[in-house]
Amino acid sequence: MTKDQISNMIRDFIQNSVLNALHNENNDPAWDDFLVGFASGADPLWQQYKEYVGAFHWTPWEVFNQHCPDKNVSAEQLTVISWILPQREQVRKLNAEAQIFPDEAWARVRVYGEAFNIALRKHLVEKFEASKIAAVAPMLVPNWTVVKSSRFSYASSWSERHAAHAAGLGTFGLCDGLITQKGKAMRAGSVVVNLKLEPTVRTYSSHQAYCLFYAQGTCKKCMERCPVQAISEKGHDKEKCRQHLVQSAAYVKKTFGFDGYGCGLCQVGVPCEHMIPVKAARLALEKGEPPAPRPPIA
Repeated sequence: MTKDQISNMIRDFIQNSVLNALHNENNDPAWDDFLVGFASGADPLWQQYKEYVGAFHWTPWEVFNQHCPDKNVSAEQLTVISWILPQREQVRKLNAEAQIFPDEAWARVRVYGEAFNIALRKHLVEKFEASKIAAVAPMLVPNWTVVKSSRFSYASSWSERHAAHAAGLGTFGLCDGLITQKGKAMRAGSVVVNLKLEPTVRTYSSHQAYCLFYAQGTCKKCMERCPVQAISEKGHDKEKCRQHLVQSAAYVKKTFGFDGYGCGLCQVGVPCEHMIPVKAARLALEKGEPPAPRPPIA
């Protein structure tokens, strides 16, 4: 199976699945575009994640062999396929007007759009298995978990954002969001497959190269947008953010009449909402190669 065939599978599911819906009055689609990237299961970055995040964070080989133990494959035989589902322009626009809690469309994407993303993971696994290619969606395995972390407050055994970063799709911003070619307002997904594909080139020399604050010491718009001051120059306070999300559930139920939650205010009304705001990083992506490393901002 080729990269183009995989891209076509994702595109076809977005365009044709009845699950791609917000279940609102107009039954608008949750998604209309995507990005896809590929990372080798043997990429050293997976081990770096494990050492930095914690021993509980899986490498592709670990999660694949936990759930396909009969295949007995090496890390080099595996590929992580990662995709980005960018928020639609109208959804971004409406949420950019929000001040404390999310707009209805954003909350619907958080629930129904992610339900579609789950279905997309399952769909790809089924498609690969129909072609006699073993595949695993790490976020959907029974033992995926979130654990308390002394360094990060809490962390998970597999992160879709980190998989996307490994697959050349983006770098992290001050608020912890992943800034991609289509911006930071997005959701991500991935599967690990027993298929060796050419990895996507990472056209960044730093894991924070696309963020104006880290690249140039400017911006900080996500700090201004956060309704609970969970973002500072030191980074993202996950616990403050989590508590606000809990409160948002009551607001969504009372205001919009369905069980949902969300926020995403730091992802819209900011320079990285729908693009890479760092010019040098955009040029590097166009050239297909990373720029020379630059010293970090003090």
